[in-house]
Amino acid sequence: MSTTVRIRNRDGLWIIAPEGAPTVVDGTAGIDVLVLEVAGGHLTWSLLTGHAAPAAVIDDRSLAQEWVWAIYGQEVSLALDESNGDTREYTVEPALPDLAARIWRLGYARWAARWWPASTLDGIAPLDEHLLEDEIAALNEECELIVDGADALEEIRSSTETLGRAEDYALAAGPVATVAPGALVLARGTAGWDWRRCPPGLLDASERAVSWEVVRDAGTTIVRVSAVAAPLSVVDVPAHLHPRARIQAAGAVDVPLIREGELWHAETAAPAGSESGVAVAIYVPGVGVDEPEPDAVSRRAQIRALVTARLRRTADAPDNPVESPLLAEIAAAASDSDF
Repeated sequence: MSTTVRIRNRDGLWIIAPEGAPTVVDGTAGIDVLVLEVAGGHLTWSLLTGHAAPAAVIDDRSLAQEWVWAIYGQEVSLALDESNGDTREYTVEPALPDLAARIWRLGYARWAARWWPASTLDGIAPLDEHLLEDEIAALNEECELIVDGADALEEIRSSTETLGRAEDYALAAGPVATVAPGALVLARGTAGWDWRRCPPGLLDASERAVSWEVVRDAGTTIVRVSAVAAPLSVVDVPAHLHPRARIQAAGAVDVPLIREGELWHAETAAPAGSESGVAVAIYVPGVGVDEPEPDAVSRRAQIRALVTARLRRTADAPDNPVESPLLAEIAAAASDSDF
């Protein structure tokens, strides 16, 4: 099935995109968007909608023309030079289809380094950071015609160095909060958390990762919050990356979480109106944007389903750059029973 794109000009930027595809000028990218910096601009793909061709936002047409023909074909390349901002459709016919597939793979590998939903609760094994770094480095070399520098690899390394590596991790079981005799549990619940608000490898990505209860004891109402740590997550997290819990009812409180074993937890005096329940948001200060993402729960569920499917077919996936698994995915599938 052929893909078509439109070419348009917006404030001096040239945009090549399939209908409805996300771009870097749309605002905050969704958690399903693959983003890659390239020579002369940026490429984006939606992981969930599965557009065959990327969207491109180009700030240097002459530099981008070194690869536009390879990814989109001669028709689009010529139209980019000649276009005056019309919105007619052009058919995508990559001159180098294998390179077009590998640049998607590089975007996916970088996405996985940030958004892979590792979860003990949901049975999604984490990716080996060393394998992922090595594959990103190899893909950078394979896509040298398109990629602008080695920033992709540096971003992964800075992240893993901040949170530690596998040999520093521990899986000691954390304590489970208990209710004192005579205390009354007024409300309790479980929820997920906004993946955009914490760095990778910190919290379990499940929709059951966050739990809370409102307890009345000795004339005082308190709220207890816990969040499950990510599988194989480093225990000694730098203080500036410690998560916090914003607890909202009629009133609101904001408290830091403390790591013990496999749990991050906190206990605080309940805000007004907590007797019938609270809403809990987990975040790390300075990470992400504090605004709701449309259909966030549904989108996270779709991502879990997609990566779970990829792990299940690691042994028999087609041998092409788009559908074949990353080396880190193969290793994760092999370790699934005991991670």
